[in-house]
Amino acid sequence: MKTDKKELYAIIIDVLPMISMGDSRRPQFKKEHLVQAMGIEQFKLLELVPKVTDLQANDKVYIGDQERDKIERVKRRISYNDLTQTAKLELPYAVESRVMENEGKYVDFFNKAVPITSKQHMLHLLPGIGKKLLWEILEERGKKPFESFADISERIKAIPHPEQMIVKRILEEIEDPNVKYHLFTSK
Repeated sequence: MKTDKKELYAIIIDVLPMISMGDSRRPQFKKEHLVQAMGIEQFKLLELVPKVTDLQANDKVYIGDQERDKIERVKRRISYNDLTQTAKLELPYAVESRVMENEGKYVDFFNKAVPITSKQHMLHLLPGIGKKLLWEILEERGKKPFESFADISERIKAIPHPEQMIVKRILEEIEDPNVKYHLFTSK
């Protein structure tokens, strides 16, 4: 389960047109560019104020506490429902990209997942894993730890695309922050 620490990098999932902040008749009125992004470690959804206007979807940007070259500030954390339609369409690709770039981390999940309760295992939380498949995974990893997604799909024929199970679970956790267990995201 994830700890709630600060994201250092984010992937842009939508660049919004310049919007007006406040009332144009008042001195504090200003126009502001915004981007929607996904944190790369905990998949937090964020609204960012960029320093530059040439950002595009899939750009990786630094948002930590040190000097930022492309982002002025993190405006706020947002929910899935706050995303634009474009960001919602882009999100699964951004999640899949992160999962594939960190294959070892997610393969380790298959190797190290443990029971949550006496009746439920962490692996049960992945879409498509029931009791029979759970026992097959536990038996195979007991013989030898899984080395890659390809190794999992080779040894467990009922799981042709283990990475998609991880992606679907991450998306489920992002879309519904009230899920009981967060395996890959923070609340």
